[in-house]
Amino acid sequence: MATNGQLNRKLRMALVGGGQGAFIGRVHVTAAVLDNRATLVAGALSSDPAKAKASASDYDIPADRAYGSYTELIENELALPADKRIDFLSIATPNHTHFPIAKAALAAGFNVICDKPMTFDLKEAEELHRLVKSSGAVFALTHNYTGYPLVRQARRMALSGELGEIQAVRSNYMQGWLRSRIESGGQKQAAWRTDPAKSGAAGCFGDIATHAYNLARYMTGLIPAEVSCHLKIFEPGRQLDDYGHAVIRFDNGALGTVTASQISHGRENDLFIEIDGTKGALAWRQEEPNAMTFRRNGQPHAIYTRDPNASYMNDAGKSACRLPSGHPEAFFEAFANVYRFAYDDIAKRASGEKLAFTTDTIYPNVADGVDGMNFIQQCVASSRENGKWLSLKHAAARR
Repeated sequence: MATNGQLNRKLRMALVGGGQGAFIGRVHVTAAVLDNRATLVAGALSSDPAKAKASASDYDIPADRAYGSYTELIENELALPADKRIDFLSIATPNHTHFPIAKAALAAGFNVICDKPMTFDLKEAEELHRLVKSSGAVFALTHNYTGYPLVRQARRMALSGELGEIQAVRSNYMQGWLRSRIESGGQKQAAWRTDPAKSGAAGCFGDIATHAYNLARYMTGLIPAEVSCHLKIFEPGRQLDDYGHAVIRFDNGALGTVTASQISHGRENDLFIEIDGTKGALAWRQEEPNAMTFRRNGQPHAIYTRDPNASYMNDAGKSACRLPSGHPEAFFEAFANVYRFAYDDIAKRASGEKLAFTTDTIYPNVADGVDGMNFIQQCVASSRENGKWLSLKHAAARR
């Protein structure tokens, strides 16, 4: 049985993707098991059946549960007794495969944790929203930056009114790894991200601007109204954008900007956000995640450090901390927080509790996925019309 989201056993996990040469699959598994609440028992680790099975030993997946495809995985797991089969399936594959895998998993009754962006296009995202709503399953989206303690601290500060009315948001994600066309040399991560058939309608904006946009939405709670966007391909011969800038009008009159680059020399994973309210302003940088600046006119600038014992930390910030202050807590732990809080709902469902469909969760969910895909679609459409203002309203997005 489950008590406060806890089972008297570990949750059983399957991984799709993450085979030899992949990056994000290993991150998913590390995050999934960090709190000792789940164990990886099965996988379909590559679209190449031979590679999928050869990769299984890297994760200590037993040979009889190392599958050659996600369809084989789902079929065989369903045939197992209920006390042996998986509880949830994690999707760590290129964008164009997310929807069919998630759809099949939900149809089989399995919970899903999916990498972002959620689907290949908005139509798939809308369909997935309907499927999650009708299935009763838990669906979490790994917008992992929402898991940082100080991001959750800031979210609570903004939503509680501590910053006053939010009037401006600047959210940026800067990289430089695609300054040259490394995709033409067969670099795996670059190849699929710059391929419209696998990445979708956007390149840089689909890959990392969605993180910046999601972070702005998550931390402020602001509801977007319209967007004007300019996307650019600076590297000759590339098929998808490698730089872009979007301006967002929010319902309350606030203005936001999202800038993303994958061609800025020396930038690694420089995601940073600034939030201006009438009572105070916040600034946070992902590459220095254990400190956040809080500014108020006429008062000394305050540096909030990630300290679960500090009086200035609110419950949302404290609950995302694992380590005492002064010990760096970062990417894996933040990623694990998405899993950790989704596990509470998965455990409840595993104990027989029927969960009401909601998009009001501390972890990113299917509504955030729809919101992200709507953002991508409208940014691409706006850019094609020279920055025309287009609506960002969508009935299925998080409110």
